[in-house]
Amino acid sequence: SSDLTGLQNYKGGNKMSFPKNFLWGAASAAYQIEGAYNEDGKVPGIWDALSEGHVKHGENGNIACDHYHRYKEDVALLKKLGVKAYRFSVSWPRVMSGPDTVNPKGLAFYSDLVDELKAAGIEPMVTIFHWNLPMWAHEKGGWYNAEISDDFANYARVVADALSDRGRFWVTVNEPTTFIGNGYFTGAHAPFESLMQEQPAVMMNKLAALTKNVLLAHGKAVRVLRSRAKLAPKIGMALNGSVYLPENESPDDIEKARTRMFPEQAFFSHFNWWADPAVLGCVPAGLQPFFTAEELKVICQPLDFFGFNCYNASNYDEYMGPNPAVTPGMPRTAMDWPITPDALYWAARFLTERYHLPIIVTENGMANIDFVMSDGAVHDPQRIDFVKRYLAGLQRAVDENIPVIGYLYWSIMDNFEWAEGYDKRFGLVYVDYQTQQRIPKDSFYWYADVIKNNRIS
Repeated sequence: SSDLTGLQNYKGGNKMSFPKNFLWGAASAAYQIEGAYNEDGKVPGIWDALSEGHVKHGENGNIACDHYHRYKEDVALLKKLGVKAYRFSVSWPRVMSGPDTVNPKGLAFYSDLVDELKAAGIEPMVTIFHWNLPMWAHEKGGWYNAEISDDFANYARVVADALSDRGRFWVTVNEPTTFIGNGYFTGAHAPFESLMQEQPAVMMNKLAALTKNVLLAHGKAVRVLRSRAKLAPKIGMALNGSVYLPENESPDDIEKARTRMFPEQAFFSHFNWWADPAVLGCVPAGLQPFFTAEELKVICQPLDFFGFNCYNASNYDEYMGPNPAVTPGMPRTAMDWPITPDALYWAARFLTERYHLPIIVTENGMANIDFVMSDGAVHDPQRIDFVKRYLAGLQRAVDENIPVIGYLYWSIMDNFEWAEGYDKRFGLVYVDYQTQQRIPKDSFYWYADVIKNNRIS
């Protein structure tokens, strides 16, 4: 099993290698891989019930990768890969059929999965919420409902009681920037609601309510985990947000990039909108009227690591129109995201400087144009090159004694990419969705060597 000692006393590794206790791993999310959408007592979530008409090709996650029935095969692949940690999410609607009603069969699935991981020598990293809100919670108002944080804390209690005797790593919520931003602001993701046409004051009031309820849910869940976990827990969030690269490494340019990443007038797309209340116990300027001191005491709980998901820097965003930094033909992934290898370095550096927590890269990877080639294999040299470049940035952070303690590739296998359906393939393992055959890609074997040798190969 993975060596979990020394996480609090991390002093950096040898040059050109990672610390011996480094948590190499991979990640996934329940709705994106499990399928079995209506089996064994699972009730509908917002992605099950509301996604029709919102996903490319009319696709859905009803079957996905059929991981619910094939988890032993998938854990065997994780073992073959050599990962020390695997981050998966628990499906709230699979485990809780109502605010106070536990579904024993749904809970048993995750207990069996954890047993399989432990038997393979893999540390489970449990994400409590990765987007598929139960419809019963949505019908009560979803993340607008002030009761949701108590419902979430109760759900966290159920999961902690079931799994905390075998798992130490916990992620409360995954990417509130995205599930609030896309779910309630732009309407691109479930529950497909949009605040974009609201008057500014109304929009701000509603965003603040959503934000407060997510953060209260996080804080209450941390309290539950601290009080009930059977093994001493390591707790964090998996946040994403805008990351900015300096144009050069002059002090002035570095400071400009840092200020852009943590602006005083933050919005939900910035790390400090979420992390300042959760980690520092303070609120960005625009949110201050909406939070009481007592609420901040609940929200700001001691954390053991700062998890962040990072795919690219935001220097080349074009949300507000043409961006002069964007050059014709610049390298992009199949998601149309620019390839910015220094993003992991600067994100780790800036986040550590501000929040003073050990860092885990909870997601990083790329969508590539993958298919089974005429030799029966899946060759993905672009993904290998992408990860090699990004890991080089992470290596620089390690060499500078920035406390990076883990890296989780997204994703272990191709899966349902939300509104994009199944076209976008992020996996180290190719999935044939017609047959459910799994084929490890070239990148799988390359990453296995990285893990085995504890260095970029």
